[in-house]
Amino acid sequence: MPIRISDELPAVQFLRKEKIFIMTYSHSNMYEIRPLRILLLNLMPKKIDTETQILRLLSNSSLQIDIQLLRVDKRESRHTSMHHLNSFYCTFEDIQYQQFDGMIVTGAPLGLLDFNNIAYWQQIKYIIEWAKEHITSTLFICWAVQAALNIFYKLPKETRKNKLFGVYEHHLVHSSYTPLTRGFDDNFLVPHSRYAEFPSHRIFNSTDLELLAESEITGAYLIASRDKRLVFVTGHPEYDAMTLKNEYYRDNIAGLKTSIPVNYFPNDDPQLTPYVTWRSHGNMLFSNWLNYYVYQITPYDLDEVHL
Repeated sequence: MPIRISDELPAVQFLRKEKIFIMTYSHSNMYEIRPLRILLLNLMPKKIDTETQILRLLSNSSLQIDIQLLRVDKRESRHTSMHHLNSFYCTFEDIQYQQFDGMIVTGAPLGLLDFNNIAYWQQIKYIIEWAKEHITSTLFICWAVQAALNIFYKLPKETRKNKLFGVYEHHLVHSSYTPLTRGFDDNFLVPHSRYAEFPSHRIFNSTDLELLAESEITGAYLIASRDKRLVFVTGHPEYDAMTLKNEYYRDNIAGLKTSIPVNYFPNDDPQLTPYVTWRSHGNMLFSNWLNYYVYQITPYDLDEVHL
């Protein structure tokens, strides 16, 4: 079964060109199936790009999924039109009394800011705390991992001196096998683009979370709570082929002098087209999360989500 999204959402056109099976609301009304309700809190500036990337991964499942896009507040965005935000996004006030099967919280370009200096930090804290009573399982990506670890475990913000930027090899922590890693290769590639630091020993010593995958260079990559309600992904398995390239040029235009992303451009030549080497891992990760951490533990009646 497909993902269900608004007929007019720009991602519809991109995904259809890729032959991805989607179902618009007008078509889905013909079927009597309760889809999984997934809330996407999109904190990235270029929201249409991120919507398309996340929806692409969610579509690789046999489950029917109903997507609700969420923004923190009604402030204007420099990279996404207000027409798009007002047409397709709800605010927290719109859904605060609802229940959802799953939630995804994206990364955000906030790695160099202290939490209390972020304009909407209090709103993010409130939503993440709210999710404990209203969401069956929540998946946090990149910066959102740092925020959630601070909120749930009081872990201090750790910042790298240099940006972690490129495609890195990771390995499974075999002593912590779970359905979330079912089908993973022992070693696999994932893009990263962050200043946040996630030392594996800090996760192990300061939380009750399971460390499922890591890298000597990137630190902890995949972490989960034992009750399957919290999943933390410190990289960007959702990125498409050109995302790191666009970020590389953006950073250098801004005078940040970011190094060429590691293990990305052929021969480290930015003039050459990069290959995608992480797509199968991203699809497997999101499929496993939907199946084993959402679908198999969520109640049919969402009013019973209070776990």
